Amino acid sequence: MSTIPHIPVIRPGRSYDSLDKITITDHKTGEAVAKVSTINAGIIRKDLQKISGSRDALKKFSVQQLLDISAAAGELFLNGTLPLGDRGHMQSPQEYIELLSRTSGLPWVMVRRNMTKIHQALTQMKTILNGLTRGLDLGILDSGCGEQFGTKISFFPTTQALGLVMPSNSPAVNSLWLPAIALKIPVVIKPGREEPWTPYRLIQAFTAAGCPAEAFGFYPTDHEGAGEVLRSCGRALIFGDKTTTAQYANNPAIQIHGPGWSKILVGEDQIERWPEFIDVMVSAISDNGGRSCINASTIVVPKYAAEIADVLAERLGPLEPLPASDEKARLSGFANMKMADFIDAQIEEGLKTPGAADVTAKYRNGSRRVEFQGGVFLRPTIVLCDSFSHPLAHREFLCPYASVVQVSQGEMLKQIGYSLAVSAITKDPMFIEQLFDYPHIERLNIGPVSTMQISWDQPHEGNMFEFLYRRRSIERAW
Repeated sequence: MSTIPHIPVIRPGRSYDSLDKITITDHKTGEAVAKVSTINAGIIRKDLQKISGSRDALKKFSVQQLLDISAAAGELFLNGTLPLGDRGHMQSPQEYIELLSRTSGLPWVMVRRNMTKIHQALTQMKTILNGLTRGLDLGILDSGCGEQFGTKISFFPTTQALGLVMPSNSPAVNSLWLPAIALKIPVVIKPGREEPWTPYRLIQAFTAAGCPAEAFGFYPTDHEGAGEVLRSCGRALIFGDKTTTAQYANNPAIQIHGPGWSKILVGEDQIERWPEFIDVMVSAISDNGGRSCINASTIVVPKYAAEIADVLAERLGPLEPLPASDEKARLSGFANMKMADFIDAQIEEGLKTPGAADVTAKYRNGSRRVEFQGGVFLRPTIVLCDSFSHPLAHREFLCPYASVVQVSQGEMLKQIGYSLAVSAITKDPMFIEQLFDYPHIERLNIGPVSTMQISWDQPHEGNMFEFLYRRRSIERAW
């Protein structure tokens, strides 16, 4: 047995030890923690020409059987000891937590919460599919056609496989692709460089639960290989910043998961009660280390912007890095030091434009960028902006960051732009009606609810069923 694990490529169902490997290291010490085989675009292209066999393997199961497998996989993912690579290593849940923490910078408590979210997604898959399909009899996907509300109905798959170009910032994003397996669509995964652990562990959990190994392709690869996954799969998901995802914005076969620009809006009818909502704002900004696309990155209020920014800064500004094992850890380290430097520089550059102030500066003991136990961290930043025209008013970073902007209620929906999630703290019927009519909000919460709160029966970023299946008209004479 080698001293560190080797993570192979998985060419649908088969482990493959490539001559080309990368070393994954501890983000603090630089110590090697694993070798990962990598593969080129040509081999991915070759494998995807035969992907129909993977789809055939899943079609042998009913949706109900795959739901049962998903639930069993959820238990194994959360509690099981599963293979880690092809050299005989086995990984307990705690070993997974510690390994992911070492390479991603997430403290143990955040990894554990992400594990729980994935477990819930797998064990509540029937509820998720009920929401995605709006109560469709899932047996129709087994037979190909059926009847609902007295009407003949049929669906066909839009693809033979779902391609995934995954990030390294947050393990729970893997929950977005999990419905594909229950829907009988194989997955082709290009993992994030520093985070192959979660998709690999999920594959091991699924196969241990009885899912056919052919349902999974696992391809650590370069930029060209990632492009091949996106081009060659009939449907694909890509995660990344605006620069990464912009080139795919007009491709309906590729679902983009980029910046969320999620926000909290406080209505005029509730603004006098703003101190009661600070806890919700703090959690929306800082939960999961600020790394989620549904973290609030803007607080929009009609009054008291300076006062609210100051209280948020007082709450978040003093936060400092803690050991990864500390249950009180709220900040995540950066596996890529250059990313931390880039974000810090972007904020500082934005502050040079008149009309914004880093309110957290007076509550921080030292600089925003800090080193702790060999790792690099960014401490929280609350910026008070005088308008949405300021370059820092509509930004999102991989750390606890939010701007606070004062805008009259009547102007809010004219200025906020796209938002993945919005929590609108209001009881005003007219404002609520306007929010319902506003087309640029993906998920809407009414009341003091964190943008981080999701419901499994309601998709907050695209509908996987409608992405993978289309309805067709059908008439049968026999």
